[in-house]
Amino acid sequence: MKKAIRHPPITKCPHILHGGDYNPEQWLTWKDTIWPEDMRLAKLAGVNSLTVGIFSWAALEPSEETYQFAWLDEVMDMLAENGMTAVLATPSGARPAWLSEKYPEVLRVNRNRSKNLHGERHNHCLTSPVYREKVTRINTLLAERYRDHPALGLWHVSNEYGGECHCPLCQARFREWLKNRYKTLDALNAAWWTSFWSHTYTSWEQIESPSELGDTNLHGLNLSWRRFTSDQFIDFYLCETAPLKKITPAVPCTTNLMGPYMGIDSFKLAKVMDVISWDNYPNWHGTDQDAAWEGMHISFNQDMNRGFKDKPFLMMESSPSATNWQPTAKLRRPGVHTLQSLQAIAHGSDSVQYFQFRKGRGASEKFHGAVVDHEGTENTRVFRDVAELGARLKTMDPIVGCSTPAGVALIFDWENAWALGDARGFLQQNTAYDRTVIEHYSAFWKQAVPVDIIESTRSFEGYDIIVAPMLYMLRRDDAGICVAEKIAEFVKNGGTFVATYISGYVDEDDLAFSGGFPGPLREVLGIWAEEIDSLYPEDRNSFIWKDKNYAVHEFCELVHPRGAEVLAKYGSDFYAGRGALTVNKYGKGSAYFMAARTYTDFLDDFYRDLVDRRGIKRVIEAPLPPGVTAQVRSDGKKEYVFVMNFSPVPAGVDTGFAGKKELAPWEVLVLEREQR
Repeated sequence: MKKAIRHPPITKCPHILHGGDYNPEQWLTWKDTIWPEDMRLAKLAGVNSLTVGIFSWAALEPSEETYQFAWLDEVMDMLAENGMTAVLATPSGARPAWLSEKYPEVLRVNRNRSKNLHGERHNHCLTSPVYREKVTRINTLLAERYRDHPALGLWHVSNEYGGECHCPLCQARFREWLKNRYKTLDALNAAWWTSFWSHTYTSWEQIESPSELGDTNLHGLNLSWRRFTSDQFIDFYLCETAPLKKITPAVPCTTNLMGPYMGIDSFKLAKVMDVISWDNYPNWHGTDQDAAWEGMHISFNQDMNRGFKDKPFLMMESSPSATNWQPTAKLRRPGVHTLQSLQAIAHGSDSVQYFQFRKGRGASEKFHGAVVDHEGTENTRVFRDVAELGARLKTMDPIVGCSTPAGVALIFDWENAWALGDARGFLQQNTAYDRTVIEHYSAFWKQAVPVDIIESTRSFEGYDIIVAPMLYMLRRDDAGICVAEKIAEFVKNGGTFVATYISGYVDEDDLAFSGGFPGPLREVLGIWAEEIDSLYPEDRNSFIWKDKNYAVHEFCELVHPRGAEVLAKYGSDFYAGRGALTVNKYGKGSAYFMAARTYTDFLDDFYRDLVDRRGIKRVIEAPLPPGVTAQVRSDGKKEYVFVMNFSPVPAGVDTGFAGKKELAPWEVLVLEREQR
């Protein structure tokens, strides 16, 4: 298990950051009344940080090379005078209309090769030299102007990077990216298996990005385009931050991620970020569904953000009330706002921040949740919820910077997801990689075992158990070492590895392995996977493990033991009696293989047994009621235990060290104990 430590605060503020997106430029006409009132309300709510400058380009540069910083000067001074930390944003997420009009090359081109008009946001070409020049210019001016401002605590770069551009500039840059990766056309043709359907390229200029007008079935092309687009965002982020790093080297930079958004490999982007931040918008129902899925699903996302850098992160956005863009803009039930906020802190966030502080009067987010409603005072239920939380957060200074010691790692890999989602076979494009990984995670969540979410090329040092559901693609790390080699070394040295069906099928170019599946994992798992049966929705099979019968569905892989011990056998169909669960002793450790997709009843029992046998510490050792979990943060001396009830009914918990506690629906207890 990793050692618990306390990291320095992310900003100069030694407290949990509490605040969110503030858009004072929308209220310039009324700034003499609205802005002072905002400061009064922010103090009442316990707000100590506000994010400014997002989508403010038109207000900062209303025409080319004409700048208006006076209003932002006032805002920054106002924040400093009121003891607040400014999270200052760069404005590239939404450019002004004059820029689109004068430089149409900045407009994105879609997969169907149609060109966008001006509008929306993130509607810009990442390759465009003009756009990069304009972004660099405005960012440089912001950094120079506010470099020594006492309010400046963090740079918020752009906002929610996403999308892709297929314009001629991006096509040319894509070909350069391919040349750098593959060096020769012969190597590219071999890696992409272009002899299929006579797709062999004879010049680089023949290569176009995927499009329904051209090619969408060449998996090597699809995978390379996704990698290229992800690298484009990383390169653009580095372009944006270059002046910020040069002028304000002590001020950290971040950009807000969006959980498991598939458009960018967030593990890769995270490597160039100083601080991880993300936007958290759960679909709370106020029913048992929150305990059965949503609470656990959001915990997974929080742990993933902590795992990007193995450090505390920031929850940059959340809604204190209804989220207007969700299909059902449901209100937060009493207590759910606090639960959502403390859940983030429990899993490693050093902030609770909102979109938005004050509701705007027009456009698409005028009915999105906010701290200050259109009513405009502190006399609302949501404001009271935020203020109560703000008072509670003021007592949590000792938690700032604390880490989460975890002995279990769960692999979630973007490139694996891309390749698996592109596979033709199995259940076509419904193999449910995301859902499957989270179902494995849920077994640990229910028994209060901390988990790190890592990518496959990450170091495995410090972990006792590594779980890799559906590790379809086995790729290489930056040093050229295949993940299969790292897994074998981990098990040989005493680790426990768990793999499932559809593992070890393709290499990093999405080429199927020769010699049988699971490819390079055959030796460590001690099996040969000959075939896989994809089941119709009504189909079921089963196996018996430890005298209990478990149903399986959707996938049944047919394996031959090659040194592994069979722990459970299929109960029906032509492969009845074949191994459904195996374990292979390898060096000092063990490697398990689940050949079938089970329901969560088996995962719960299997991982509970595994945690017991490996001696993994639970945050609370006593069994927890359904919908209740516990997480821990530690500075190496003290542990801060968060006991959370995601259920709409009260729950009793035997904490052990603090006795029995009764939790109301949606309640969170924060308890202290000495480091174990």
